[in-house]
Amino acid sequence: MSKFWNDTIRSLVPYVPGEQPKVSNLVKLNTNEHPLPPSKSVMEAIAAVQADDLRRYPDPESLNLRGAIASVESLSVGEVFVGNGSDEVLGLIFQGFLAGSDPLTVPAISYGFYPVWARLNGLQINPIPLRDDFSLDLEGFSKSSGPLLFANPNAPTGLSVSMAEIEWLLENNTDRLVVVDEAYFGFGSETAAPLIARYDNLLITRTLSKSHSLAGLRVGYALGDSTLIDGLVRIKDSFNSYPVDAIAQAAAAAAIRDVDWLTEASAVVVENREALAGALVERGFEVTASTANFLFVRHKNGGGKALFNRLRGEGLIVRRWDSESIQDWLRVTVGSTRQHKVLLDAIDRSLEAG
Repeated sequence: MSKFWNDTIRSLVPYVPGEQPKVSNLVKLNTNEHPLPPSKSVMEAIAAVQADDLRRYPDPESLNLRGAIASVESLSVGEVFVGNGSDEVLGLIFQGFLAGSDPLTVPAISYGFYPVWARLNGLQINPIPLRDDFSLDLEGFSKSSGPLLFANPNAPTGLSVSMAEIEWLLENNTDRLVVVDEAYFGFGSETAAPLIARYDNLLITRTLSKSHSLAGLRVGYALGDSTLIDGLVRIKDSFNSYPVDAIAQAAAAAAIRDVDWLTEASAVVVENREALAGALVERGFEVTASTANFLFVRHKNGGGKALFNRLRGEGLIVRRWDSESIQDWLRVTVGSTRQHKVLLDAIDRSLEAG
């Protein structure tokens, strides 16, 4: 601890990301990366980047990338904002729209970065407990005050709410900002994007890390009313006017335009997810009805920590939290069929050993 730290840094509990092992002989099912490589068009776009593209600063407006997103989403370019991953986009939302507001309402179990950003921005949070089945309590959200933020599908549970439910929330809270984090959109959940035309209090964030297999590229974006996007641009330009590099802009635009790859790759993930869910249920696990690229699971006999450690000892990494309400639950990334076989074999050995 440095004597130059301010009170915010001293009291801050940083977000702990999933383990990124430095060795390659592990089966990594802990950070929800895509099991397939990116689209060939992405690699071609990266290869096509010229030396002069790197000598010059990138387009500060990211117009090519924003245009690609706008076209796919049937929006205008002015309704699209891009940044270095949805984490940066969310961070700018906290700075520009949430800091200084009434307490921020979030699910009590959700993405661990939300309370970190809140503390950094001097913002109180109002955690709304999930229902017993881990579903979001939107009525509880609506009865609170201040802006609303939730992930859809939620993490780590994988459960989602419908567009109709989100519209109900928007309709009943027109004077409050509603931020929907769609990081895990693309694997079966409904998007709220069609509601942007009718609700100027809706802001959606997404990432290319999950559905587009570009976690190493760090590109995310926001969709919303042009007045909200203008606000994000003002914050961005006051912090870093060149947030997305030239290679990332080119590759991300190619990824967005390759709709066929996205459709086929997402279908593979969904098929693998349902197969893994069925196999785990057969082995005595409770599995939530995930619409994400991961499963949230608990064995009927509990022992989540012990199973986590046994899997880790066999070279398999999944995700676990110490929070009392979910300490026996594990989050398992949907991987390849080969990875799933290794996982299930290890689980069988663990269950046989008691």
